[in-house]
Amino acid sequence: MDKKKILIGIFDYIVISIGVVLFVMAWQSFLLPNHMIDGGLTGASALLAMVTGISVDIWYFGINVLLLVLAWFILGQGFGIKTIYAILLSTALFRILGDESMRCLWSVEGEVLYVGDGILVPIIGGLLEAVGLALIIMRGGSTGGTDILALIVNKFWPIFIGRFYLFADFIVITLLIFVPGHCFTDVVYGYITMGVCAYVLDLIMLGKDSTVQILIFSDRLKEIGDYINRDMGRGVTALKAIGWYTQEDRQVLMVMLRKTEMPELVKVVKELDPKAFVTVVPANNVFGEGFDEMKTGIAKKKKK
Repeated sequence: MDKKKILIGIFDYIVISIGVVLFVMAWQSFLLPNHMIDGGLTGASALLAMVTGISVDIWYFGINVLLLVLAWFILGQGFGIKTIYAILLSTALFRILGDESMRCLWSVEGEVLYVGDGILVPIIGGLLEAVGLALIIMRGGSTGGTDILALIVNKFWPIFIGRFYLFADFIVITLLIFVPGHCFTDVVYGYITMGVCAYVLDLIMLGKDSTVQILIFSDRLKEIGDYINRDMGRGVTALKAIGWYTQEDRQVLMVMLRKTEMPELVKVVKELDPKAFVTVVPANNVFGEGFDEMKTGIAKKKKK
């Protein structure tokens, strides 16, 4: 193994560790001390802990062990190793931060993280949870549970990860109303946490990969097209068009780019033709060379 791979591996585990800390703090510092939950396996573990009295970390670890075998075979060994690390670290931190001696890190009255406005607790919790999950997933890991299921589904079907969590979490959170000592207000707070987490997670996970469709109207299309093709390594399509006012035939360039590439193109177009007209439209689920792979589901075996 060369030095570069070792450094990348170390970096992955550092980022995953930071993500796990944020994820566990969302629960043990904000949600659980205020009798709130989110969905997923952690939410299910919290529900079981409330009903049985067995701590969250034990339920969390035990159920995850059963799910790891599935991830190992479908998502690969690298995923499994990083997920085992994330689960072990999460379990340890759930136990540590859940201890009364760590009350100074709880968002309860009299402590430094106390939030007076109750509505802010699920918002902060959802935000921290989403950022933590995003860091973990982007480096090839998972905290287990619905994270594993979401990534397995996303491996074969082009779904938004946050949307998958939305449905799974909704069921778990709704069950909170049947736990003694809880009311519909707690469920509503759970829905708020779920919404914030799903939105922010999609924003982070899709932000770097979001694609835009750009149409360029200019008198210097050749120079612009050559730059896109040669220097940016992107394909360009010339569309035939008619200027309605002049009734003259002309061409319009259409190009698909990652959102992060757009500023470079806009800058070049402005330098080449300050009078150029450019339109930018968000494009979801762009498949093909240079973008995403087509995912149509698992092929069924044909009957002989």
